[in-house]
Amino acid sequence: MSQRQARTLAGKVVAITGGGRGIGAATAAALRSRGARVAIGDIDDVVGKETAARLGLEWYGHVDVTDEESFGEFVRQVEAEVGPLDVLINNAGIMPVGPLMDEDARTARRVIDINVLGVITGTKLAIGSMAARRSGHIINLASMAGVAAVPGLATYNASKFAVVGFTDAVRLEVRPMGIDVTSVLPYFVNTELAEGTTGPRGFNKAEPEEVAAAIVDALEHPVPRVYVPRGTGRLVRLFRKFPQALTERLNTAMGGDRIFLDDVDHRARAAYERRARDVEDDGERSS
Repeated sequence: MSQRQARTLAGKVVAITGGGRGIGAATAAALRSRGARVAIGDIDDVVGKETAARLGLEWYGHVDVTDEESFGEFVRQVEAEVGPLDVLINNAGIMPVGPLMDEDARTARRVIDINVLGVITGTKLAIGSMAARRSGHIINLASMAGVAAVPGLATYNASKFAVVGFTDAVRLEVRPMGIDVTSVLPYFVNTELAEGTTGPRGFNKAEPEEVAAAIVDALEHPVPRVYVPRGTGRLVRLFRKFPQALTERLNTAMGGDRIFLDDVDHRARAAYERRARDVEDDGERSS
């Protein structure tokens, strides 16, 4: 935890996409405990409403992040029901796994539409709200798969590399406006998104609450990029300094070349995969 004076979150209006489950719900709970006024959006109305009621949140709304009109209406309703937007957390995302040649075109489009274009749309909407007040913070959920290639996640990798690059560029663009932008890069997280998968040997899954705590810390002590867990993030950054051939051999030695290809429990992932084909899910975050 940083020793700098923390920004207060009490009374801040926070909107979270994919807030019904996983990291989104854990983050809503963590921010609510800090006194923030939290609104969640989710495409799954039943789960979203249940989560909002369980956590005592200020407001819940339907949002399809692939639909600009739906996303815009969600932001407008948050501001009408709760107040001017101080924080937007672009959390919704999906992660199909398996060989690229087994991935159909519709699945590839959904990954890009949700994981990339949804983040771009939300960021634009948030800037439009925050710029006039010259304050605000946008959190974009990326992944360590946004800086490290993983066999079996090719399109997901592409989407998360895009989110990292987009977030870095936007941060520089809007910094003069008084708006902070942070990318959060979790490793494997114990949510439905990672169901049926295991990490490389020697690495354990993180819990959604760990990612939520990192998001809270990033809001209280703004930084450009956050890795969760921090120790795993340091290893990933260290590996990136090695020659590529060496990092690939290390990845193979740890079993990382098989975890999303040969070592997947597809029965355990069946319910998630069905929903991800038709409905935007969770808010991840894994590898």
